Amino acid sequence: MNSHPRPPAALTPAFALTPSLRHPVPPSLRLTIPARIARLLLLPIAYCLLAIASAAPAPSPLTDAERAAILSEFQPLQTRLTALRTAPGVSPDRWADAQIFLKGVTWALDFGPVTDAKNRDLVQKGLRRARERSDALAAGRHPWTDKRGRTVRGFVSAIDDSVQPYGLVVPASYDPAKPARLDVVLHGSRAATGIGELLFLFTHDTGDAPAAAAGTNNFLEVHPMGRLGENAYRFEGETDVDEAIEAVCRDYRIDRSRIVLRGSSLGGVGAWQLGLKRPDRWAAVGPAAGPVDTYEFANSPWKHFVRLDPLTPWQKTMLHLVDAIDYTANARLVPVVAAMGDKDAYYSSHLLIEKAFAQEGIPFTGLVDRGAGHSITAKVYQEQLRLLGEHAARGVDPAPKHLRFVTWTLKFSRCHWLEILGLGEHYQRAEIDARIAPDGALTIAEPRNITRFAVHPPAISSRASATTITVGETKLTLPAQPAATDIRPIIIGKQNGRWELQGPLTPAALTGKRPGLQGPLDDAFARPFLCVRGTGQPWHPAVAAWADANLKRFTNEWRRHYRGYLPIKNDTDVTDADVRDRNLILFGDPGSNPWISKVLPQLPLQWTRETLQLGKERHPAADHGVQLICPNPLPGATGRYVVLNSGHTYHDSELRFSYMVFPRLGDWAIFKTGDNPPTAPAPNVSETLLTSGFFDEAWGAPGGR
Repeated sequence: MNSHPRPPAALTPAFALTPSLRHPVPPSLRLTIPARIARLLLLPIAYCLLAIASAAPAPSPLTDAERAAILSEFQPLQTRLTALRTAPGVSPDRWADAQIFLKGVTWALDFGPVTDAKNRDLVQKGLRRARERSDALAAGRHPWTDKRGRTVRGFVSAIDDSVQPYGLVVPASYDPAKPARLDVVLHGSRAATGIGELLFLFTHDTGDAPAAAAGTNNFLEVHPMGRLGENAYRFEGETDVDEAIEAVCRDYRIDRSRIVLRGSSLGGVGAWQLGLKRPDRWAAVGPAAGPVDTYEFANSPWKHFVRLDPLTPWQKTMLHLVDAIDYTANARLVPVVAAMGDKDAYYSSHLLIEKAFAQEGIPFTGLVDRGAGHSITAKVYQEQLRLLGEHAARGVDPAPKHLRFVTWTLKFSRCHWLEILGLGEHYQRAEIDARIAPDGALTIAEPRNITRFAVHPPAISSRASATTITVGETKLTLPAQPAATDIRPIIIGKQNGRWELQGPLTPAALTGKRPGLQGPLDDAFARPFLCVRGTGQPWHPAVAAWADANLKRFTNEWRRHYRGYLPIKNDTDVTDADVRDRNLILFGDPGSNPWISKVLPQLPLQWTRETLQLGKERHPAADHGVQLICPNPLPGATGRYVVLNSGHTYHDSELRFSYMVFPRLGDWAIFKTGDNPPTAPAPNVSETLLTSGFFDEAWGAPGGR
């Protein structure tokens, strides 16, 4: 799959991707911003625009002549960069550093708005910067990698092979011989408009010439784009943060024990959730003006906010996956320095998390900026940075002697040398508390809602004598291991009411729900995936049309909200490497898609021409469809998901506001199909949700198969 953007709508097909991956954007989406995108703009921005509309020039879309002139520059640049991608000496990162500008131009032209002089200038700047960097790469140079100060860079995402940008600030004091602190700075809300990517790029881009005055901080900053929009750094948004960090670590000598996570507004939401769910990754966490609870967030006194509809039981359950407040206990493991103005509409969230800290018995460092609204003052901001700097100077303890870790899902399962491998019930609080004695013995309080876990080095290590591990009331003895022995993590599981050693941790040792294979449906899109379109004869036209409509909607939403092209192949083009390396998202039914037929016998589902049955749910197959996620049972697919007929479970209406971005379905759902003609607009799917739910911890259907 190629990650360079497809050309804007009017470019010739010779420069598009391979036919099996081509999904042209509907004409209604190509020129100016369509109504459905306009509705996604943040309403505060819309209000501001309305207020000044009488004084602003009338919007003026690109003329055909302007578009043709832009494309005449775009086409040879894309041809050149396509060739440079495989040129000797051009790494994927360096290629992405140039490609990000052409991608930004593509999204701007196809989704807009390019209706004023400012945005026209952004398009021209994007073309100019793409030309400058491609010229440098062709000459064997990349001067931006030596630059100090602010710049913009890119990487190729493993999820969908798309190019994603990030901002970078390198201080004048950076010395490649010395490991440096890195601050991960998450941005606030940004509308998912086409021009949004160029706006992000030129917030950070200052050209490639040496900076006259580079930053004076003693640390680097990385500013992930997070796939832009309102995804709240969840699923692929979280992966974008991880990939941006790794991109920086490939080019700079980063001290991984001194990575600080911070952000404001939506970035504060992200800092809270990523910081508390993965506390061992950060030297400190600094959220500012960021809510921590979906209900509290949604009920903030902003007039433009849309209140949440009443949630179904499974949607309420899903809030335990996303809400940072449920993971407050993990603040024992990572220093948190929060900040918020007491006039901020979200100030109630600050009080809520302060109370949660108190309930967990954890001191709360919360800077209250008296009189400040949603933006904290420079004085409080500098004090927050000072306190974060003190924690960063100490760094992360790589081998803490005491861990008390809380999770609600195996998606967030690891903290230092402890890893939770099985739960009694997902989305109920799970807790483990472990201590290492001076003699190396481990004492673990009776785990809560945990059926198995692993102990990793350095908690276990080479030893001349046996080591005692006490779990609750059970004492276990870990045999001696000589220094030359490869030390593997040890699984401890509960069997017949007693804890026991279950051998070394290997992929083959785990069954049922486990880290990385725990659901829900939306989790499949946080890692590399491939949508597989059925091309055979479907059993029932209504179900086939419904599956096609779901794929069309996912294709449309992925490009607009997640800034990439949806990875798609026909069922006849799927390779062994695809099965091995990607989650397979299968669209169709057992008649139209042979891959569904292959996995069906090992899924907790019965699907015949007459009947669709999942547990106690039994429906006519002629007009009912199923969406589900399970581990892929095919040979070679270890560690991968298989998904039926589903993209993300939240759509345009939810992606307007970040507090609405949480899974709307569980592990499975049953739909009554409606009328879905091929000519229906991409975001529209006619369907009636009948019910949804979760598989049990063994991936079994509720009530049996």
